[in-house]
Amino acid sequence: MAQKRAEMIEETRAKLISAARAAFATVGYADSSMDELTAQAGLTRGALNHHFGGKKGLLEAVIAQIDAEISGRLAVIVEEAESTWDGFVQECIGYIKMAVEPEVQRIVLLDGPAVLGDPSQWPSQNVCIVNTRRSLQKLIEEAVIRPVDSLATARLISGALLGASLWIASADDPRAASEKAVQGFLVLVAGLRRDTSPAQS
Repeated sequence: MAQKRAEMIEETRAKLISAARAAFATVGYADSSMDELTAQAGLTRGALNHHFGGKKGLLEAVIAQIDAEISGRLAVIVEEAESTWDGFVQECIGYIKMAVEPEVQRIVLLDGPAVLGDPSQWPSQNVCIVNTRRSLQKLIEEAVIRPVDSLATARLISGALLGASLWIASADDPRAASEKAVQGFLVLVAGLRRDTSPAQS
């Protein structure tokens, strides 16, 4: 019985997140009707409030799902890279480029901060800092980059990537902004290396 109940709860949550994700991506958070959304999912407004506490909680769940997918995609980039350095650079560039994707742009980078506040304080950013620090420490151990303070540098890089993504999402021409951000990042990150080899995109 307990297992069946857990499965039903998970199924209900998944239906609501799926319906909300489609609505938020199509018409935006502000214009999404929770009554229409729950009806589309075949559920009630009470179910939404029970599982997520309301519309804001549902947005948090949708963003958490998208963030998890982004992390998975970036992990693949790192795994397929030829070296630790290439993986680090390509992962950062991949993050920047995802800011042009309509769903990421609208839900995570525009509506998210407007509703949930400063994204630098979101749990996902702490994960980014931890992962970036781990990559930097490995690069220091491999004598690829200068012996910088890994935490300070991780915070600088994570902040730069987030700032660039927010700028891209709100730009008149997100793709052009993305290209500029990538080029700027490559110049900045090249300064970490012990040698003078440029960063590769």
